[in-house]
Amino acid sequence: MNTLPEWTDLRFFLELARAGTLSGASRRLEVEHTTVARRIDRLEAQLGSTLFDRSREGYELTEVGRALLPHAEAMEGAALAAAEQIGGAEVAAHGVVRLGVPEVFGVRVVAPLLARLLAQHPDLSIDLLALPSFANLANREADLGVTMDAPTTGRYMVTRLASFHFYLYASPIYLAKHPPIRTQADLAGHDFVDYVQDRLASRELSYLNELGFTPRRRMCCSGMTAQLEAASLGMGLMMAPPYAVPDNGRLVRVLPDFHAERAFWLAAPTDLYRLRRVKVVWNLLRECAESHPDLFVADKADTDAGLPAS
Repeated sequence: MNTLPEWTDLRFFLELARAGTLSGASRRLEVEHTTVARRIDRLEAQLGSTLFDRSREGYELTEVGRALLPHAEAMEGAALAAAEQIGGAEVAAHGVVRLGVPEVFGVRVVAPLLARLLAQHPDLSIDLLALPSFANLANREADLGVTMDAPTTGRYMVTRLASFHFYLYASPIYLAKHPPIRTQADLAGHDFVDYVQDRLASRELSYLNELGFTPRRRMCCSGMTAQLEAASLGMGLMMAPPYAVPDNGRLVRVLPDFHAERAFWLAAPTDLYRLRRVKVVWNLLRECAESHPDLFVADKADTDAGLPAS
């Protein structure tokens, strides 16, 4: 190799590695897919190595490609950091941040926070990915994300955002029509609303298994928004964290002493974490979790116990 590869070629390499297809990379880069293919061919010729295995399904990194990936990511991070510093971003955040969060958490907790943040940073924009699954940080679907499974491989900044409890809830309509629930053993004869079991975004969402029996799932949904509506209409009991349940009386707590404990993790690729615009969003989420523990764990004295059917 007589010359160093151009940074722009490495950027094409990164986007193809993340997207897995020429069409996906071309959309990210806003160029024709033939341009992506030409740049990758040129980069491989310069390096004298094959970076991708080509197939009908798309492009997959070879061993050499995987070895190059962290170096290209480090160069990308340095370029982004330099652009922010030159633009004065060490004082005011600017640019677009893609934030991936669980759907209900994103709507009920994060979106209101972002309104205040955007007022403080007029040059900042947010792409909020409120998903029934978790954002894929490995392919840069998001710049930072809240997940229930902390990354264990790769270069990430990771912190525990909050521990939270899933409590049992039911609608007054359901409780009035079914046998009373006074102990955990009484739950075995009741209907439940839950996630579609073969579509779980994380194994951590299988919290109904902690009931001690196989629940009778009468309604399963791919996301918690639909579960909340189904439970509010009396289709069964469900488990949810405090922040998810609106304070409108449509759902009340059942067996307040029972809960399943889980954790949210906040993660960002190391190179993106250094950016001012990513850090301000990161810090906002941390501050929210630390100052509002009631969003995640209910006050035992402030509970609507399940109402026994009369």
